[in-house]
Amino acid sequence: MHTQTGTPVRPAPAPASASRTATIRGTATATTAATATATVSGTATVSGTATATVTATAPPLRPDRLPGLECLAPLTGDDVWLQDALLGPFSDDILEYLALARTTGGTVLDLGAGDGRLAVPLARQGFRVEAVDRDRSSLHRLLDRSRRLGPQVRDRITATPADMLRLRLRRPYQLALMAGSMIAAVPPWSRPRVLREIAGHLGPRGALAFDYTAHDAMGLAEHPHRVWSFEVPRFDGITERAVARQDFDPVAMREHIAYVIERSEPASSRAALVTTDKWIVNSLDLHRDLRAAGLRVADERQYRLDEWTRSVLLVCRTDA
Repeated sequence: MHTQTGTPVRPAPAPASASRTATIRGTATATTAATATATVSGTATVSGTATATVTATAPPLRPDRLPGLECLAPLTGDDVWLQDALLGPFSDDILEYLALARTTGGTVLDLGAGDGRLAVPLARQGFRVEAVDRDRSSLHRLLDRSRRLGPQVRDRITATPADMLRLRLRRPYQLALMAGSMIAAVPPWSRPRVLREIAGHLGPRGALAFDYTAHDAMGLAEHPHRVWSFEVPRFDGITERAVARQDFDPVAMREHIAYVIERSEPASSRAALVTTDKWIVNSLDLHRDLRAAGLRVADERQYRLDEWTRSVLLVCRTDA
């Protein structure tokens, strides 16, 4: 089972020798005219052998409008298509972050870089990037991607394996990024220190930019359990369907998501189970922590994903 950066919400997984059945059942309602029954079943390796079965009545979602389903867990090479789909609501952020980098210039710090979704395009555009991630396999995939594009890209990227919660920076940056809702990986009590560490290493006219999913409090209280189904866009001959269940704890401000994925080829099909745990970001608390770190919000952009959730992008600069 994948686990997220930060404190796990759920109990520890069963021992590797154990087998278990993971079943997700539920109904979600949303502002959509169509509903569909999505059934995914199969055998997945999850700390041993597990059978993952999902039966859910849920609205089929457009891949570019997944309501806060981004995964913060380290993902394998098999999951890259899923990750692209889960980050669909943030798909325009590459252009926005590139535009911002052109205004700040200098070296870019990419926190939670994964396999280089942002770091590689930034390097291709001529920026030096330090890509930080705690998952070494993701960083290896990042470096492999950059090598295939030639030394002019590879030489601009420094890959640093590090846990963001114990971040210790050693050089100044003109732009720091926490893309794909990575701020939700940071527990509320750790967020002030992380933000201060970043702010203290921004150069003159530097900026911190990040996005996150904002959840409406009424929606969390009225709909703490949600089930969604969606197709994962792929272009390699494999059909991929996913069912995701969100479980919110509005008191503890925590969220757990379980994704069951079915990948079908003409002669076979297989299933996988992926989980992630996140902290629900309270906007008022976040703005307070930014001010305490000496950061001011210079730009805020947001749009609604569904009736309960909004995607928010913040650009912050130091007070100096």
